[in-house]
Amino acid sequence: MPTVPSDCYIGLMSGTSMDGADGVLVDFSGAHPAVLAAAHAPFPPALREAFGALQQPGEDEIHREAVAANGLARVYAECVAELLRLADVAPGHVTAIGAHGQTIRHRPGLYDGTGYTRQTQHPALLAELTDIDVVADFRSRDIAAGGQGAPLVPAVHAALFGARDETRVVCNIGGISNISILPAAHSGRPVTGFDCGPGNALLDHWVQRHRGQPFDDRGAWGASGNVAADLLARLLAEPYFRAPPPKSTGRDLFHPAWLQEVLNSLPRQIAAADVQATLAMLTATAIAQDVQMHAGSAQRLIVCGGGACNDYLMATLGRLLPGITVQTTEDFGVPVSQVEAIAFAWLARQCVRRAPGNVPTVTGAAGPRVLGAIYPR
Repeated sequence: MPTVPSDCYIGLMSGTSMDGADGVLVDFSGAHPAVLAAAHAPFPPALREAFGALQQPGEDEIHREAVAANGLARVYAECVAELLRLADVAPGHVTAIGAHGQTIRHRPGLYDGTGYTRQTQHPALLAELTDIDVVADFRSRDIAAGGQGAPLVPAVHAALFGARDETRVVCNIGGISNISILPAAHSGRPVTGFDCGPGNALLDHWVQRHRGQPFDDRGAWGASGNVAADLLARLLAEPYFRAPPPKSTGRDLFHPAWLQEVLNSLPRQIAAADVQATLAMLTATAIAQDVQMHAGSAQRLIVCGGGACNDYLMATLGRLLPGITVQTTEDFGVPVSQVEAIAFAWLARQCVRRAPGNVPTVTGAAGPRVLGAIYPR
């Protein structure tokens, strides 16, 4: 077996797109994180359906969530096994796994004291299946400290993509879109960030419903339609888009019923392809407006997540932000599907080292906090 670095962690991310688990094995022993292996484990259709149903209240939720959590642990374990196989690394060489879990509720309730978040999973089972310590439940401590519990990746975005002489924005377009604003290092200004609104969640839902496809490949179907100005205006009337940061959101708000309610409020029927084009414009507009309002001096927008593979969406962002260079993380040597998994490997490492993992200027928490709970192998 080859020599293995001594500071290895695994990051596992299953996001709001609910398509499966992305995993990375990361070596933190050098000046910059080095990905030793990357893998993807798709969700079985029944598990994806179960998580979709759990986004809204329903009968026998406790049982259904527990069964889904067990299923997720087994998908995670498959992803871990593949990472270890690809890198030829034994479990004992990995310090810990950072497992985000699957978000089924995210209601921070910043101002009324009733906030909570729930990323369902079974970390004890994952530790049992992999024989590796597991770190989970990253968001709860930040919410306990008065924060939004999200987004948690800006610190990693800063480490990977920050620049000394240039303000940059990193945008992750998963099921929900979020931005990290990275001021030029010499400015001394803090990193900030927040959720913008829907990313791929509604786009994926609409193309699945009307074309039976899990996603709009390269955005081709959306590009074939025309943006419906009246629909776009109604969608953008959602108060969340005007709320000041810190803020975070999820499928609790931007779900198919929300879209259908808006469609039903219009006096005309809109062609399915035009709805898809409008949803892409909604995602791009929400991001562009937030960049212009909160990062007006930015010279570069760096996109990751599944949305970075949507050519129509990327082109729309370019048109809405003519003075900003729009790129993907691939241009900086990091595949678009790996960024958030790397972040949860880093967060696991911070927890093990008892170091803060949140950025209070992003989440609104009362201060830096160690995030996560450790489940020993």
